[in-house]
Amino acid sequence: MSTPARPTRRTLLAGGAAAAAALAVPSAAFANPGPSALRRRVLTASRSRVRGWAKDTWRSLVAMTPSDTGLPADNIPESLAAPDRSGYTSPTNIGGYLWSTIVARELGLISRGEASARLVRTLKTVERMEHHRPSGMFYNWYDEATGEPVLSWPGTGEKVYPFCSSVDNGWLGAALLVAAESDRAASGWARRIFARMRWDAFYNPGDDPAHPVRPGGLIHGGFFPFEHNRPGGVYQGTHIGGDPVWLTTHHYDTTVSETRITSYLGIITGQVPARQYFAMWRTFPASCDWAWHEMQPVGETRTYHGIEVFEGAYTYRGMRIVPGWGGSMFEELMPDVFVDEARWAPRSWGRNHPLHVRAQREHGLIEAGYGFWGFSPSSDPAGGYREYGVDALGMGPGNEPGNGANGYFSDQEMTNYDVGFGECREATAPTPAYGDGVVTPHAAFLAMMHERDTAYTNLVGIQHDLGAYGAGGFFDAVAVRSGVIARRYLALDQAMVMGAIGNVLCGGVIRRAFSTRAVERALRPVIGIEEFGASRV
Repeated sequence: MSTPARPTRRTLLAGGAAAAAALAVPSAAFANPGPSALRRRVLTASRSRVRGWAKDTWRSLVAMTPSDTGLPADNIPESLAAPDRSGYTSPTNIGGYLWSTIVARELGLISRGEASARLVRTLKTVERMEHHRPSGMFYNWYDEATGEPVLSWPGTGEKVYPFCSSVDNGWLGAALLVAAESDRAASGWARRIFARMRWDAFYNPGDDPAHPVRPGGLIHGGFFPFEHNRPGGVYQGTHIGGDPVWLTTHHYDTTVSETRITSYLGIITGQVPARQYFAMWRTFPASCDWAWHEMQPVGETRTYHGIEVFEGAYTYRGMRIVPGWGGSMFEELMPDVFVDEARWAPRSWGRNHPLHVRAQREHGLIEAGYGFWGFSPSSDPAGGYREYGVDALGMGPGNEPGNGANGYFSDQEMTNYDVGFGECREATAPTPAYGDGVVTPHAAFLAMMHERDTAYTNLVGIQHDLGAYGAGGFFDAVAVRSGVIARRYLALDQAMVMGAIGNVLCGGVIRRAFSTRAVERALRPVIGIEEFGASRV
């Protein structure tokens, strides 16, 4: 696709910032005195541009979705042609399509009738799809054209072992609650499917001495209902009775992670105790026994629900921030699309979310000098898929190529950041020189929920300066120095774009649908009592 002549970066920053500032101004600010005519025009123009981004993003989701099943494909290239669909989907992708449909309706991109028809079509397919009946949980991969489980991988024929992922089902569960509250025609279907989902099927309370976990219990990565291909990585058992399954020995144990959505669902349904939320690490301990991770945290220990929590934080550019495993925007902000965490938990997420966004911005614009920012797992412009993040905001160590367990990085070269571990271990890379940074637009859209003006300006630049935009909206990722673009659309990443826009332009539509009074009564007292170690130094 040819790229039109672009304005200079300086022009874009000036014009984009002015428009974005207007986008960020709440309507109450215009009450007295009224805005000037110029400011009204700028506000209208910026909102119109964001709505245009949503319209194109929605086009890509429609192109991914066969009308017979209503199941979106996992991804599609820039062609947006039905024969080019990926041939598989996941519970996460399906959930993303559900909440995106609601946002498309609220933005006026589709009628209420079309939204209802799309939601019901998808939910009818989901209700009949094969799943693990004792828990109500769905497998990791299905054929989007038929709704049947994928048992051999499209293109390679490699055998696929059905797996029930706790986080994949978590995003579908969250979407079901949103659909149930947002559309009368779809509500009954969504509630029936959600009602049969057992979140305690993933909850390990730690009462089996052969498979201990931290006090309070942790959430398994998932389980194989049948045979498996992970010798040593699973064990037979069940937390809900009935026939045993093959549970993963791996558990989700960091709170700055997209996986906390599963903990939230367990807590609000009463199937998982509130103390599980406090069993997850904020950071690993600061003792020399833990010096393998990249920075020594600072903080103090507090007790919640009988669980001692080390409220650790990393120090970065004059900020103290609670890190995730990889330092990605997705880990930090994806659950925030559904729960207004900053408002419900002002001393924890209310501090950490703005600091994380600021840190990502300063990393991209100042420390690494990319000129753009927004780092999160996405398509790799060089081919395939890769985890990207800000290494300084992640606990994962090292930089072994292809090993996400060793941290996420912001550039193609996997440039490592390591400031040592106090007196326990010397620094190995305190001031690295970064290479070809990779930014993903969905990260900037998530950030828009906290920094509307800077995120908007950044996206204007990604669209025009980098040309990372097509008929289906922003392409999934772009390497800023080489200019190489991952010219495809991923259902989840496009759904994150839609969810964030819905919250920004439509009065928090996704948060309002998910965070009902019942949800607030169950969850807000849990997350609201905590005080993170996050702060400005």
